[in-house]
Amino acid sequence: MNLEYPEDLKYLDSHEYVRLDGEIATIGISAFALDQLGDIVFVELPDISEALEKGSTFGTIESVKAVEDLYAPISGTIVERNNEVIEAPELIGDDPYGEGWLLKVRINDPDELDDAMSANEYRAQVEGE
Repeated sequence: MNLEYPEDLKYLDSHEYVRLDGEIATIGISAFALDQLGDIVFVELPDISEALEKGSTFGTIESVKAVEDLYAPISGTIVERNNEVIEAPELIGDDPYGEGWLLKVRINDPDELDDAMSANEYRAQVEGE
């Protein structure tokens, strides 16, 4: 499978991605992780206005193969969650970098992403290059 890794995103070892737009971070899960998981059947996400702490779990994603925790790639306050993926989890697999996003967070400190990987670094890690 030819997986995409958009260049404007930052990636984490735990396979979440972050798209920064000013002080708002859009968080989702990478196409590689979705490829490994298979068909997504359920997603659990926190409520708007909850605080996220970098590295802590913020929900779960369940596929036909496994249930995996989701980890916060950055600290901040949730300003929006994608209720569409809660109602129709298959959207995550259909368009992980577009309509399949999970949360939008008002970040506390953009420097927390300094240890995140670029698209090329992430591709090399997951594809073993």
